[in-house]
Amino acid sequence: MQRFNIKSNKNRRKFLRNNMTNSEVVLWSKLKHNQLGFKFRRQFGVGPYIIDFYCPQLKFAVEVDGEVHALNRVKYKDKVREKFLKDFNILVKRYWNYEVIENIDSVIEEIYYLCQQLKNFKDKRNSVTPQSPPKTRGRIKRGLI
Repeated sequence: MQRFNIKSNKNRRKFLRNNMTNSEVVLWSKLKHNQLGFKFRRQFGVGPYIIDFYCPQLKFAVEVDGEVHALNRVKYKDKVREKFLKDFNILVKRYWNYEVIENIDSVIEEIYYLCQQLKNFKDKRNSVTPQSPPKTRGRIKRGLI
């Protein structure tokens, strides 16, 4: 089963890329071309869902939400979606449209901070700890060392 960018969502992803909201355009202008030191993709598919912005290296998703996401039925769908993404070890950070428009510098600063935290965590998990030398039985002989 294909999990990322499934073909059945290709036209929808393309439509969303070509018809971004004003807040998505503003945020994308700060995320594209590795400006934060991390590659982000826009309108990236994971299973049946399409994420606004996604950094595959860090498994980090950024969603920009409009007022409709304040409705209870949409909040529920967002929770189901986040649970699905969490099963893929994807962290989701959500911003309201007005936050991006009115406070883009703060939003970018927070995204950069989260990226650094995720990178540091990933680096620590992937680092190899040297093994201790094997234990020997008996006394250590004085020798040539």
